[in-house]
Amino acid sequence: MEDRRATRRFPMKLPLEVTIPSTGGPVSASARTRNLSYCGLYFTLERAMPPGSPIEFVLTLPKEITLASDVRVQCAGRVVRVEGPNGQRPEAGGPVGVAAVIEEYDFLPPRS
Repeated sequence: MEDRRATRRFPMKLPLEVTIPSTGGPVSASARTRNLSYCGLYFTLERAMPPGSPIEFVLTLPKEITLASDVRVQCAGRVVRVEGPNGQRPEAGGPVGVAAVIEEYDFLPPRS
């Protein structure tokens, strides 16, 4: 399989809070990154969503990465791929891997 990434991904296991649009209103879910770059990320989540779905998420970059204080980043993007365990098709109700592009981001003020 050809790797079509335009930028280098960095392996980082960071928590993030994902907001998924739904017919009954947005649904929030906790997730964990596996890797990320400035224009995309791969994370694991307990529910599947179709490729092309819009998503929003808040990612916290820890002070060990920023060399200052924790930095919270609010992002909007789009799902480009969804995988089940070991690269298989995603199963309903099981954990999935999600690859997404970051289309917009904004730094949030520090928590008080």
